[in-house]
Amino acid sequence: MAARRTVKKLTAVEVLALLQELPDVDSGDSDEDSFVEESEFVPSDSSDEDIPVSMDTQPEQPVQSSLRTRKQTKRLIIVEEEDKVGKPSSVQGNSSKFKKGNHNVQDKDCRKRRCAGEKSSSSQKRKRTDQKFQKREEKVQKRKDTSKNSKTELCETAKDGTVWVRRKIEDFNSLQPTQPTQTSLSKGGPTEIARRKVTSRLQSFLCLFTISMFMTIRDCTEHKARKTNPDWSTSVYELMAFVAVLLFRGAAGRTGAMRDSWSKYFGIPEIMSTMSRDRYKELMRYLRFDIKDTRLERLQADKFAAISDIWGCFVQNCVQSYDPGNHITVDEQLFPTKVRCPFLQYIASKPDKFGIKFWIAADLNTKYMCNAIPYLGKDPNRDIGERLADNVVTRLMEPFLDRGRTVTMDNFFTSLSLANRLLQHNTTLLGTVNKIRREVPEQAKNTKEREEFSTQLFTSGSALLTIYAAKKKKNVCLLSTLHTKVEVEADLRQKPNVVTDYNYLKCGVDVLDQKLRAYTVRTGTRRWPVAVFYNILDIAASNAHVLYKACTGSKESRRKFQHKLAIELRNRHMQEVAQEKERKEALREMRRVSEGKTTTCQVQQSCKRNRSTEKCAICHKYTCRKCRKGSPFVCKNC
Repeated sequence: MAARRTVKKLTAVEVLALLQELPDVDSGDSDEDSFVEESEFVPSDSSDEDIPVSMDTQPEQPVQSSLRTRKQTKRLIIVEEEDKVGKPSSVQGNSSKFKKGNHNVQDKDCRKRRCAGEKSSSSQKRKRTDQKFQKREEKVQKRKDTSKNSKTELCETAKDGTVWVRRKIEDFNSLQPTQPTQTSLSKGGPTEIARRKVTSRLQSFLCLFTISMFMTIRDCTEHKARKTNPDWSTSVYELMAFVAVLLFRGAAGRTGAMRDSWSKYFGIPEIMSTMSRDRYKELMRYLRFDIKDTRLERLQADKFAAISDIWGCFVQNCVQSYDPGNHITVDEQLFPTKVRCPFLQYIASKPDKFGIKFWIAADLNTKYMCNAIPYLGKDPNRDIGERLADNVVTRLMEPFLDRGRTVTMDNFFTSLSLANRLLQHNTTLLGTVNKIRREVPEQAKNTKEREEFSTQLFTSGSALLTIYAAKKKKNVCLLSTLHTKVEVEADLRQKPNVVTDYNYLKCGVDVLDQKLRAYTVRTGTRRWPVAVFYNILDIAASNAHVLYKACTGSKESRRKFQHKLAIELRNRHMQEVAQEKERKEALREMRRVSEGKTTTCQVQQSCKRNRSTEKCAICHKYTCRKCRKGSPFVCKNC
């Protein structure tokens, strides 16, 4: 049996001694080439450690005798020795087999092995670099995937492509969207022009409904009346008394029909003393606000031509007389009427289903009507692709932009495009959003999985979208560019401050409409310009009350103000009526004095001793008809 080979451990000193005793190779190559590389390596941490050497299992013999001849094969493994500095110097031990024969064959074999080793080392380096690059690419891809997953979880895209980022209430407190700069923003009140004019109730009303407007109505009314009655005429003061009659009835609470205001049992004394019922009916019959002969030409460009001049002047005066505060409310008003009109509207949600619709912008604090636009149907002047709501809000807010104000509106007007447009003019927006809009994320429409009284927040640029579950399976969506901080109430309903602020700011136009309905001058009519005229008088009385209180500091109620305003409006007309009565009484007195007496004319300027029974009111001389002036009481000499 073959003897087992044993491994004997040698020290580093013994291994070096063995290497020194080895003979040189005849080929002249280095010692490293004369050894055959072996795959077994035994590392050593210090030079004193033992190195294993494979030897036969025979009794121990001297080491030198085992390496005397070149024919014997030796297998050595040389381990690295560390320098004193600490840098390792690697020396690998090789085992080589020397055979008899030509040395060139051995040289070729060594060179082949060396080239193969170099190729293997270069390929290994390439593999290592490729592996490093692959690991780096995998890490980058993982990071991209995680960021995409996190973004897809936080972001949501609407149908029109609007990207909404979901936020938490804690995260939103740190956000700071663009805020409107408070440039020359006042608390609101009458302008300097209005403050100089307003000294009484009548002046506050005439600041809005001016004398020039009364003169226009007078001219148009006379033009209509003289087509059938050439001698018919009226005056500005009589028209003011006509308006006073309407205000009296409005302050009385609209009790019964208009004709009952002159009745014996239900009549209003102020109305009965101001104007007779027949004269009121004449004025109402001939009342016009434009010249009908040129109306057809103007109707081609303006459906509101029958009263557009009066309406335009009134709205312009309202804008110039008052500077609104920080918050303005935009909403619609339906003036109830069933007249024959090309733009009559039907709104089922209103108390009065039929009427003429107006877009109104009102001040929140004082309920002052700042601006108004009638709805006339499709507007040919509106740009193609522009929403009706965006166009209406932009036109209403045009005089009040770039002042840092806030506009509150309902879901008919609110949109993200309108919010961005107003934000460019330093004006913020707050309003509810209809969930069917394409710009609203799908999460707002999901009501089944929402908990009651929960709140979700989304942001898109400077706009904040708040989704509040007010009830089960019912979400309320609000869009705001006003809020920079979101807080939730600590009660059962847990309302966010966006919802509470909207509930407080939305009531401007609604409260104004309630005030107008309480003491309206509206009566039955079949002509839509007269219905618009009634709405103008209601708004003018309400705005005049606001101006009068702001300029004089008065605290009287609107009903009392309207009653006293009607008294001041009719005063000048009552003076004219009193003077007319005095003239008639003087004429009757003269006829009574000269009754039964006939004598020649004492003036005799245009007659030849004519007979006369009447005297001059100034000189008291008998005067015939030829010697009188235009008045029957005065002679030509006086």
